Amino acid sequence: MRKTILLPALIAACIATSPALASMGGGGSSPPPTPSSSPDLSNNDNQKTPRQEAEKWYGDAYDEVAKAKKDVADGKKQKNVDKRWKKASDKAERAVEYDATYHEAWNLVGYCARQLKDYDKSLNAYNKCLAISPDYAPAREYLGEACVEQGKLPQAREQLAMLEKLNASDEASRLKTAIDAYVAAHPDAAASAPAGTTTSVSATPAAADSSSGKP
Repeated sequence: MRKTILLPALIAACIATSPALASMGGGGSSPPPTPSSSPDLSNNDNQKTPRQEAEKWYGDAYDEVAKAKKDVADGKKQKNVDKRWKKASDKAERAVEYDATYHEAWNLVGYCARQLKDYDKSLNAYNKCLAISPDYAPAREYLGEACVEQGKLPQAREQLAMLEKLNASDEASRLKTAIDAYVAAHPDAAASAPAGTTTSVSATPAAADSSSGKP
């Protein structure tokens, strides 16, 4: 089995405090993929496998994400929106407690944490997702957007390059839009962005995931 090499430089660079955060706050990115399957709820709890339990919690978390986005669209108070994101995050975390190999659930943990501006937790979750499935385009898009939100343009562009390599055109287009918007809003920060070496997250495919298709 080929091993995925994830060095900490990218994550550490993104976590570092930025002099200027992007105003978008991650709310404009696409939602995480929907659950790939609906767990069989006819079985009682004692008969469910860990994966079935994880999928149930993932589905519940995804429902909370939809409610949070609706609250945003309806102009609800931020504290109420944050409560929705916290519920979604808690349920996504329950999913990975049941199945730590559920890369889509790790991606959802990262997505929810990013909405709450908990970048340490978000980037750690994306890192775990990509350790399991390096070619999972949604996580690379979101990781890039998290870097943009912290003004870490070299790391964001690195994820953009990985998406282009994967031919993930939709995800690459959204990340490029986020990068361009940041550059337009912060020309000085963009011009002074360090050109130092960053560490790539390996795009070597991991072993096949037990789930079928994307979540």
